[in-house]
Amino acid sequence: MGAPSAEVEIGELLVRSLLDEQHRDLAGLALRPLASGWDNVLYRLGDELVVRLPRRAMGALLMEHELAWLPGLAGGLPLPISAPVRIGRPGGEYPWPWAVVPWFPGDTAEATPPADLDATAVGLARFLVAFHRPAPEDAPLSSFRGIPLAERAPFVRHDLDELGAAVDQPAILRRWAELVEAPAWAGPPLWLHGDVHPLNLIVQAGVLSAVVDFGDLCQGDPASDLAVAWMLFPPGPRAGFRSALGLDDSTWARARGWALALGVALANGDDRVSGLGHRTLAAVLAEPAS
Repeated sequence: MGAPSAEVEIGELLVRSLLDEQHRDLAGLALRPLASGWDNVLYRLGDELVVRLPRRAMGALLMEHELAWLPGLAGGLPLPISAPVRIGRPGGEYPWPWAVVPWFPGDTAEATPPADLDATAVGLARFLVAFHRPAPEDAPLSSFRGIPLAERAPFVRHDLDELGAAVDQPAILRRWAELVEAPAWAGPPLWLHGDVHPLNLIVQAGVLSAVVDFGDLCQGDPASDLAVAWMLFPPGPRAGFRSALGLDDSTWARARGWALALGVALANGDDRVSGLGHRTLAAVLAEPAS
């Protein structure tokens, strides 16, 4: 399953014109294509910035969430995040809001894993503890993250149907049936990154250095963010991650269920994420049943 088609054509001339119109002091900086993802097109701007432009209407809605909330959430965190430093408006033939965000040197944790996974587990746990603060009533809601684990069941079934014999469906379904019964989150809705995985964690010189891509920012059960424990860490650092978070058994079981659900979704994704999905599923299934 590949990325959805772009709904608007984004090229260097468009980006230049938006900068010249709205942020003229940045318009003279070097501009070059960086990446095109599921929701956004990225252009490197000079040495320290990135221009992030939605490529479809759904991405524009997520961008509005980032622009509205991330600046207020960035303070007091133990790691820098990709909060906007400039806000862009629709302009010319481009219909949506956009952002200029910091450039973080290094590579993703998927491409270049941290050198010390034990220290990384503790550092990431501290970041999530700081970020997972109570969310206000008008914080964004998601139909896909932070929801009761049982509501992921239709997505799990769909992705397993798509994957067919590419995964061990009986083992996945047995483990899912166990984990989906974990007690629901009983606390207040918390702020969630919404998409914590190794492609959204930046590593510089072997050390976790930043957290990026908050397009799925929402409120809800923190367990969905904690699925990263099976995406990035082997058993020893994973245990350290849990200890640093101070989690109860129910939240850890839901996190494991989310890892299974997201692992199936990623395994059904494109080449950029399918390997991560299969590794996540293997990590969950390798653990003994609770």
